[in-house]
Amino acid sequence: MMATAPGDPDHDHEDRAFSALLEDSAEDLYENAPCGYLSTLLDGKIAKINTTLLNWLGFERGDLVGRRTFSELLTVGGRLYHETHFAPLLNMQGEISGIALEMKAADGTRLPVLVSSTVKTGADGQPLLIRTTVFDARDRRAYEEELLRARRESEQERERLEQLTTTLQETLLPPALANVPGLDVAAHYHIASVDEVGGDFYDLFPLAAGTWGLFLGDVCGKGAAAAAVTSLARYTLRAAAVYDPDPAAVLANLNTVLNHEYTGTDPRYCTVIFGVLTPDPDHGGFRITLAGGGHPPAVLLRADGTADFLPTNGGQLIGVLPDAYIATTTFRLGPGDALLLYTDGLTEAHTAGRGDRYGDEALLEFARALAPATAADTVDAVRRLLDTLGTGVDDDTAVLAVSLPPTDAEERP
Repeated sequence: MMATAPGDPDHDHEDRAFSALLEDSAEDLYENAPCGYLSTLLDGKIAKINTTLLNWLGFERGDLVGRRTFSELLTVGGRLYHETHFAPLLNMQGEISGIALEMKAADGTRLPVLVSSTVKTGADGQPLLIRTTVFDARDRRAYEEELLRARRESEQERERLEQLTTTLQETLLPPALANVPGLDVAAHYHIASVDEVGGDFYDLFPLAAGTWGLFLGDVCGKGAAAAAVTSLARYTLRAAAVYDPDPAAVLANLNTVLNHEYTGTDPRYCTVIFGVLTPDPDHGGFRITLAGGGHPPAVLLRADGTADFLPTNGGQLIGVLPDAYIATTTFRLGPGDALLLYTDGLTEAHTAGRGDRYGDEALLEFARALAPATAADTVDAVRRLLDTLGTGVDDDTAVLAVSLPPTDAEERP
């Protein structure tokens, strides 16, 4: 590249541009800076203000300099904040920066700004005046308002989702359990999260005359997919029990339906315990046969104050294998006895102390300390236990209990 010689037109042009740049004086930079500047006396009266800020506010210089104070340019709320916070802090610290205020323009409109101020001192260290820089915060305010709007919409959407989830959850539970003469019944559903529909379900319903069916189960997963399986499982169990009330046959029917309906890359399965209750005219109470498909064993709380798990061990998950093994057990529910069915949200909960799982042994100790108890007392005690575990219960938990009132000779003192 060739250098330009003196007298060359290009060289003269560069000289003029450089001269013009030098003429961009400090005063011009002050007046037309991309931010507002003003200087005030210690009493707040405006001594100097740049053109940028005058243009933002729509004032003439003579309207403000020597006539108005800085606080008079603020809105009522901004003026109050200035007097109670801004000015005292500035007086103590000598500077303050990034304070969000609103200034009042000549036409009455509001201008959101960010304000920084510094106290200028003389050679003796005494304050002389206050220099203030003002940044236009309209874009920032618009951004903040958009964030607030988005947050409100998000909160409203969350409320709608919670309402939808609650409504859907309610449709998956029976509106009322059947009234079985001579039998006390209680149930509770503990929701671990209001954001997702759980897969726990239960029911107690009449079959043939003098026979009732009951079940409690837990579908894998959460959300809409789990809700679909829950609905299918509930209605399949009721329909299958009408066709053949044998508990093992009922679960085998459900296993076939799920195994055929959900195959391939998206298998769906559940754990279920299904029972048939029949009055026992010879010995009193009820004869109950339970079938378990991979579900935690039921607990029998006896009138004599003992409690044990009922053996349905070995039952396989429902819906996984074409021919799942289903374990059954038959027992008598006598006066003063209570039967407790539950989902693993209870035994899999974390305890508050060490964070370990609550576990089967802890539940059995809990039942033995509680027995004898009615169905209502049992469910209420489990509900309080779940509340005690708090956030340690990270899965929904369904509880269903049935009991026979004790005879007069067995009444507790």
